[in-house]
Amino acid sequence: MIGVLLLAWLVFLVATPFIAWGKSTKEPVFTAAERPEKQPGTVYLLAGSDSRDGLDDAERERLGTGDTEGKRADTMIMYVVPKSGPPTMISLPRDSYVPIPGHGTNKLNAAYAIGGPELLVATVESVTGVRIDHYIEVGFGGFVNVIDAVGGVEICPKEDIQDKNSRLDVKAGCQNADGATALAYARMRYADPLGDLGRMHRQREMMSGVAKKVVSPWTVINPFRWWGVNMGMASALTVDEDTSVIGLARIAPSVMQVGRGKGVTLMVPVSDPNLQTEVGSSMKWDSEEALAMFEQVKSGDTTGIERFKQEF
Repeated sequence: MIGVLLLAWLVFLVATPFIAWGKSTKEPVFTAAERPEKQPGTVYLLAGSDSRDGLDDAERERLGTGDTEGKRADTMIMYVVPKSGPPTMISLPRDSYVPIPGHGTNKLNAAYAIGGPELLVATVESVTGVRIDHYIEVGFGGFVNVIDAVGGVEICPKEDIQDKNSRLDVKAGCQNADGATALAYARMRYADPLGDLGRMHRQREMMSGVAKKVVSPWTVINPFRWWGVNMGMASALTVDEDTSVIGLARIAPSVMQVGRGKGVTLMVPVSDPNLQTEVGSSMKWDSEEALAMFEQVKSGDTTGIERFKQEF
């Protein structure tokens, strides 16, 4: 009987990701005619979209997402699994003022709004010179469901926060946040004196916290948690056509390092966080530092890459 139960449990563990994978969306995102050469290691472009797809009126009200139609890229992170050196998360500011292939110069998230994942990938590749190997996008619903499935995630605001736009209302100090609170914490920027810079810091904080909970042994031991994490993520997941469930699982070891604080989190070096342009306040990259950082990514060795970290 013990042998039968153990076998059934192992079958459940293996089958669940494949069942969940069938609920995800696959898109052809690598459509540019000219692309950078393949570099050592693997580079993922992670996008958090503000898509409300799959959320009913009650869920939109609870999460404070509003009724905006369509979807935009709220979060863009280049996740680097190098040949050598620590795994690295590089935030790409949504308001980065960059040339968008065929569409002039605009904010980076405009590339997603204009041409979806395909144009976003093409834009990131053209301005960084880094080849994107895989694209992973998660909507609001998936983010909330995964955090709720793992029992919440720790947040550590330094001050009390009340933000009517994101509906965030939390006290200062470390605390466990459910999915709805974590989403508001990651999205909030109007009540943050650093605006989008502060939001990007919290987004990286959320990713590290979620990674730590997801790769916990309890996620595998608890069947309800295992099922919830897989289904919650897949229901709002969009990936490139070349990414398989097995290929996605290969990111797990580096995710574990980030979750344990052994990875590097930083942002593209910025020379002007409030550049006034024809499309509004934007962020201007420090071209020399940014290109030097991306050259290191292209080398496949991220040793010492934390030297590009900026403090604001």
